[in-house]
Amino acid sequence: MNDIAYQSVAARTKQERVPIEKKHTDTASVLLKGMTWAGALLTAGILIFIIAFVLVNGIPNITADLFSVSYNSENCSVLPAILNTVEMTVLSLMISVPLGVLAAVFLVEYADNTGKIVGLIRITAETLSGIPSIVYGLFGLLFFSTTCHLGYSMLSGSLTLAIMILPLIMRTSEEALKSVPVSYREASFGLGAGKLRTIMKVVLPPAMPGILSGIILATGRIVGETAALLYTAGTVAKIAGITESGRTLAVHMYVLSTEGLHIDKAYATAVVLLVMVFLINQLSELAAGRLTQRK
Repeated sequence: MNDIAYQSVAARTKQERVPIEKKHTDTASVLLKGMTWAGALLTAGILIFIIAFVLVNGIPNITADLFSVSYNSENCSVLPAILNTVEMTVLSLMISVPLGVLAAVFLVEYADNTGKIVGLIRITAETLSGIPSIVYGLFGLLFFSTTCHLGYSMLSGSLTLAIMILPLIMRTSEEALKSVPVSYREASFGLGAGKLRTIMKVVLPPAMPGILSGIILATGRIVGETAALLYTAGTVAKIAGITESGRTLAVHMYVLSTEGLHIDKAYATAVVLLVMVFLINQLSELAAGRLTQRK
């Protein structure tokens, strides 16, 4: 009888405890959901405020003279800076993308994850991704501009930016390659394909959208970089060749804002920079969609 009474009391206690625990769980879920929505709305609100602030102050100052071929103190043309930005982006990606993708292929497809070389490469990439851009600029000034005698040039700036974005491209490419199912590789090997052919024909095509996402992020960092380019590419306001000094859009906006004489032109340059970044992202997403459909 005592055992039956004890079991009855325990059952009632358990039944009373379940609604209380469920109530605490529901409260925590609602609280966590509210915090998540608040954080998302706050982030979106800050982004919308920044974009609206730039557009409101910049669009009224956009004129035809702002896109003149040559720069002078009256028009503060952004056309040379736009062309220099495109040139800097292309040069930097041409150097960093092959190196980053090949390094990712080595880490995922060839290297032993427990090896010391892989650990050294990963630590190096993580360290490089955490270095401030001003330190990259100082390195580029001392090594590329001075030691290599490249001076203030687009080439010196692109080499510096290539080192800066290399860890980003390498890590995103590595994650994209890891996302490809192992069964794809096994099926290719089962059909008699070699290692290199499997990588080129089976692994890389499905991973291309992820690799392209890393390239998009790297492009955004190149377009918005100023500190490293001030020390390497210079601030000359002209359409620059590879071995000549020139300023990008971000540097152009920085120079105009620090001078304090053309704040209105600086806001207009910010609008052009936003539009340029938006177009680059849209084109990249379109290319990623095409690659996904082909896959």
